[in-house]
Amino acid sequence: MKLLSHILFLALAVVLAQCDEDTSAVPDRCQGLEMDAVAINEGDIPYFFKGDHLFKGFHGKAELSNESFAELDDHHHLGHVDAAFRMHYKNSSDHDHMFFFLDNKVFSYYKHKLEDGFPKDISEVFPGIPDHLDAAVECPKPECDEDSVIFFKGNDIYHFNVQTKAVDEKEFESMPNCTSALRFMEHYYCFHGHMFSKFDPKTGEVHGKYPKEARDYFMRCSKFSEESDHVERERCSRVHLDAITSDNAGNMYAFRGHHFLSKDENNDTMTADTIENAFRELHSEVDAVFTYQDHLYMIKDDHLFLYKVGEPHTHLDGYPKPVKEELGIEGPIDAAFICEDHHIAHIIKGNKIYDVEMKASPRAAVNERTIPVFNNVDAAMCDGTGVKVIKGNHFYHFMSTHEFVAGRSLPEQRKVSLELFGCDH
Repeated sequence: MKLLSHILFLALAVVLAQCDEDTSAVPDRCQGLEMDAVAINEGDIPYFFKGDHLFKGFHGKAELSNESFAELDDHHHLGHVDAAFRMHYKNSSDHDHMFFFLDNKVFSYYKHKLEDGFPKDISEVFPGIPDHLDAAVECPKPECDEDSVIFFKGNDIYHFNVQTKAVDEKEFESMPNCTSALRFMEHYYCFHGHMFSKFDPKTGEVHGKYPKEARDYFMRCSKFSEESDHVERERCSRVHLDAITSDNAGNMYAFRGHHFLSKDENNDTMTADTIENAFRELHSEVDAVFTYQDHLYMIKDDHLFLYKVGEPHTHLDGYPKPVKEELGIEGPIDAAFICEDHHIAHIIKGNKIYDVEMKASPRAAVNERTIPVFNNVDAAMCDGTGVKVIKGNHFYHFMSTHEFVAGRSLPEQRKVSLELFGCDH
């Protein structure tokens, strides 16, 4: 009996050790990683590759790459991806295909399915491009002279013409050696270590104060480097907003992860702070926020927190309370807003919108409608100019709530960082 117990104890110890080993092997993007490759998928979500793991989007934990792209492992015993990009040219037969480069091979995926005949030698698909690449990024015309792919290997830069397959070798003297590269919101980024530089795809010139910390702009992390400019980071981050609102005085509050950005209407200045510091009871990561009668209604999961606007913001006694009890609808909620001088809170869940009369007691979510142009949204706010609906890194301006709900087509796509926050990159 003692021998059996000893054997079971040893077996358990081995399993626990393996679990610890597996856990420690999972990369943490907030530790300052050098990514092996970055590519945008067909849904415009960036994929960051590190070793045999993959990060989807700007936050969330790593997962094994072969869970999404099984054939990479089947053919190559995946240890890492050298380079990756999405071919996004409508006049190309490979439009919306994702290409992955491993050693001397290239894999082509369409909707996460490996294309017939792949993997192939890089020289067969991209003649004139070397093996063992460091990075790759697509470059459409007119951002490049022709629809192209830019390949990086050490100090060597290759512009590959998608139509003619001609290769133009260039020298980007002011750029660091890229370990991965990304085209995002019509800008080009070279990642080197856990830093990045924005560059001109034609000349390789880097303008402005670079390099910058990748975790400040491309990841949602709770802590940042001491050198970070917190206001610039929140204005220019590529991570989507969780919530946004404007109070009766026109002051704006935008929430992302553990931080928020506030804009004073009187002097147009912006400040950044942690949610923990200004809204201690919330800690971080809200789902939706709206303003009513000088109070901030802040929704997190199934609970509503109520703060009186001021310096500092005052948390009201008795809160948080269940969202169902306060608004007559089950949480969580994606977005919420009230237009100026109105008493109707518009609550968005998925592609549904509901009305809550704030003067009613008890309150109830009524008038359910389907939003035709969105499956879901990240945030929304209403001010004197109309309704701003935020999805990813862009927002859409509607003249009224009715236009937002009844509209059958999207208005002009606008950039959150540029047009809402005045970021220049």
